[in-house]
Amino acid sequence: MNIKNINTLGTLKESAYKSKSIKDELRDNLRSKIHNNEDTFTGIHGYENTVIPELERAILSRHNINLLGLRGQAKTRLARQMINLLDEWIPIVEGSEINDDPFHPISRYATSLINEKGDDTPISWLHREDRFAEKLATPDVTVADIIGDVDPIKAANLKLSYADDRVIHFGMIPRANRCIFVINELPDLQARIQVALFNILQEGDIQIRGFKLRLPLDMQFVFTANPEDYTNRGSIVTPLKDRIGSQILTHYPETIAIAKTITQQEAQLDGRQKNLVHVPELAKDLLEQISFEARESEFIDAKSGVSARMSITAFENLLSAAEYRALKSGDEQTLIRVSDFMGVVPAITGKVELVYEGEQEGAASVAHTLISDAIKTLFPEYFPKIERLEKESEKSPYQELIDWFFEQSGFELLDDIPEAEYIAKLDAIQPLNALMNTYQGDIHKKDSYFMKEFLLWGLVEYKKLSKYRLLEGFRFNDLYGSYISGL
Repeated sequence: MNIKNINTLGTLKESAYKSKSIKDELRDNLRSKIHNNEDTFTGIHGYENTVIPELERAILSRHNINLLGLRGQAKTRLARQMINLLDEWIPIVEGSEINDDPFHPISRYATSLINEKGDDTPISWLHREDRFAEKLATPDVTVADIIGDVDPIKAANLKLSYADDRVIHFGMIPRANRCIFVINELPDLQARIQVALFNILQEGDIQIRGFKLRLPLDMQFVFTANPEDYTNRGSIVTPLKDRIGSQILTHYPETIAIAKTITQQEAQLDGRQKNLVHVPELAKDLLEQISFEARESEFIDAKSGVSARMSITAFENLLSAAEYRALKSGDEQTLIRVSDFMGVVPAITGKVELVYEGEQEGAASVAHTLISDAIKTLFPEYFPKIERLEKESEKSPYQELIDWFFEQSGFELLDDIPEAEYIAKLDAIQPLNALMNTYQGDIHKKDSYFMKEFLLWGLVEYKKLSKYRLLEGFRFNDLYGSYISGL
């Protein structure tokens, strides 16, 4: 259908266009995508077998939808991607404030225009990208904002009585007729404003300053809500909840692999960073493990959640830390180091809500604890478990390395040393090289240095070595030799 040639009601009638409600539009296009095995929601990972099927069933049921979940769980992104299930173009009565369907006009303006001009009524076309409206629920939102109000300026200009419904200025919801309308953080909306949504959802009625207008608005409502808000800031009033067809629970990534995919997709990186910094897979795993540790931490409020944005911003900080070091040292290429993870602390402290015990520890201290816990959790996946080797009859594979640190009276690894010096210092620890050959012999050389440093940090977490923060780096010591040397 060539919409360029359809610019009046008469030509629209002669075309093959058939009017349908937005819910039927979404339903029909979703049926086609499912039938053709096409992806309906792209770039959203980890929901393939949970959230997305539930959302698709809700659309097939023509329901208004509430996406309920903690922060950083892609609720708004899901809602925004629903526009891809709309028809590319729909006709509207030209000049209509509320996107009147030419075949089913509901506003006084559109009905009067069609009665006056008939088949010569001008038609314009609305693209699906323009059929999405979004409002963040805040305490200052009023009924006038979302429903409408009497406009005294319009009444004065048109010389109309306040009893004339043409003095009404429509709010956001009527203006989003035939669109997807999203209200984010619904519990934050005052109860009296939520009440104003009752009839719109159920009957299509709106009431403005004494005017009771029968406007059968054609809307697809999507609400988002955070369970934390039910106790902290408000709640969804029961009658409104009753009118929402489907409530769908979102969740955080269930595996590190999914979390890594999300982070790599969403991180905003400079191309020069990618060329300058090499990031081993272990470093990516460690970064994601920090978020998993945070969601289980006794210092962090689990009800508040730990957003996926924490891993994204932490990854950006991690690369920036390595880039900063390389620029200072003059290296043309650099490898991510475990010490670079100290650069992600600001991304962690700004993204977590601490409980009382966490506040007592301090945000930075909690962040360092999460990094340590992540190293300890991943360590047994790459090297032998230390608890299993505590038997007297077994010699620990780490003993030669521990002895090396005792003999050398410590080992310093400064933050800003050039790449060549960093590699040389790690290569000089022969027992460390032997452990790598035994347990990670097939690892790529570029990744091996991060793994070596990771091994040292892991032994610290399992109390086989000690580690001290210096002004410009870290010093590793034999656990008991440090006491003898007075460090």
